[in-house]
Amino acid sequence: MPGTAEGAGVREVKSAARTVELLELLAARGDRPARLQELADALGVPRSSMYALLQTLIARGWVRTDITGSLYGIGLRALLTGTGYLDSDPRVRLVRPYLDQASEELGETIHLGRLDGRDVAYLATRESHEYLRTISRVGRRLPAHVGALGKALLAERPDADLPEGPYEALTPNSRTSREALAADLAGVRERGYAVDREEGVLGIVGFGFALRYDTPALDAISCSVPVARLTPAHEERIVAVMREIRARIEASAPGAGGGPHWR
Repeated sequence: MPGTAEGAGVREVKSAARTVELLELLAARGDRPARLQELADALGVPRSSMYALLQTLIARGWVRTDITGSLYGIGLRALLTGTGYLDSDPRVRLVRPYLDQASEELGETIHLGRLDGRDVAYLATRESHEYLRTISRVGRRLPAHVGALGKALLAERPDADLPEGPYEALTPNSRTSREALAADLAGVRERGYAVDREEGVLGIVGFGFALRYDTPALDAISCSVPVARLTPAHEERIVAVMREIRARIEASAPGAGGGPHWR
């Protein structure tokens, strides 16, 4: 929505928008630092303007540069601000102890995620000690259509809201068409939870459960298990424990009063 702030009817502050776009671009690159011209080209701004913006953000700790001053990456301030978000979010504070309980009972990796557009952002994780870390970590985003968290949340919404395909394939098992995803979501609604069988990460199966303390649900919890260790009996126990954990979380969630309702 160029030129306006969504739903507010006011003009967008271009310099602020450009700053946010730059930080999001650097964050999305992960461990791949960018050069000045790359950033200027990506955002469609003059090289001189991009250089001035980068220097301002470097001085304030939001962007870092190498010793040659030619490579740029996301800075420490972004981490500190992200941590502040997690610490201030009442839903994250509510769910964290229950993630600990699920981790202790199952010995598997447990996640809390939030729907953000077409992606799911990981807000908290309890890692299993039995296998190596998966690609999902706090602050990471994954397309909602490929994971148990995302599919649990998409199933809380009408299929008419699904974007047209084709969708990105992260593994050969990813559902890349609107029709295939809609059929899968019908199964999610019927059984009450989502299953990701190596759709986001090869070798990993996930079970996702929407948390219905908001309508429609924005948050979900999941349990991730290596295929090699997933027996029918273990799957049955995972589903039973995660259903119980979800019920405890929803029962302990406060009502609408007592604090701001963030949008």
